[in-house]
Amino acid sequence: MPESSFLSRVHDALPDLHPAERKLGELVRDFPGEVASYSASELAKLADVSNATVSRFVRRLGYTSYEEARRDARLEKTHGSRRFLAAVRDTAPRDPLTYADTDTLNVSKTIESIPQETVDDLAKVLLSARKVWVIGFRAGAPLAHYTQWQLLQVIENIVALPNHGQTMGEHLAGIQSNDLVIFFGLRRRISQFDNILSRLISSGASLALISDESLPLNKEVTWHLRCATDSPGPLFSHVSVMALLNLVVNRTIDLAGESGRQRLAAIEAANDALDEL
Repeated sequence: MPESSFLSRVHDALPDLHPAERKLGELVRDFPGEVASYSASELAKLADVSNATVSRFVRRLGYTSYEEARRDARLEKTHGSRRFLAAVRDTAPRDPLTYADTDTLNVSKTIESIPQETVDDLAKVLLSARKVWVIGFRAGAPLAHYTQWQLLQVIENIVALPNHGQTMGEHLAGIQSNDLVIFFGLRRRISQFDNILSRLISSGASLALISDESLPLNKEVTWHLRCATDSPGPLFSHVSVMALLNLVVNRTIDLAGESGRQRLAAIEAANDALDEL
């Protein structure tokens, strides 16, 4: 069995802690990033408890020292939990424009980092692939379905995964070397992410990995498109991901040419005939 995460240990220990330790535990539960950022004495001062209370607290969590607990907290922060970015003293309301400014910078960083020829190459393979698979979990799930819906305007054989009640193995077995897969790898990634990615790579299919900036550049995939997801708030921003998808989908429609225009016209005619819109 894998060891419990830092935050899981805090949650499990809270009901049995003595008052001073509970006071510290509740602060750490609400602002776990403070453990990653502060020394033991600084954390004690922040929580208004003694240094001895901090020492007892980390032992209650199963650690031999504060530094060991701090390493776990830093590791969990690296893996992507936005809860580690909240700070005790960070209570003032943020100017809404700071969100817009950050999103604008995220979009610029993302789009500027991806050459036009990369977008064109991806669009051409999207149009020529036997089948297109779009895969996303958690934050990537709605993005996968959005991408499938948009590309359906010019690509007939395209699916978004996972589907309800089905296993990934049932789909991975069907991916062929002349297919294209778009795989979202946004924080926080599921525990099977690396295994699924390895299977996708071994399938021989063209693979576009769309991730945030925390994932190191992967040279085994066909395209690794990394998006900036900074945010002044407690949640990651995915505005740059949407901007990238907007670019890719529109370029794909452009390169579809006459066949794309014919499909779009057929879709519009069907919508009119069914009075759906």
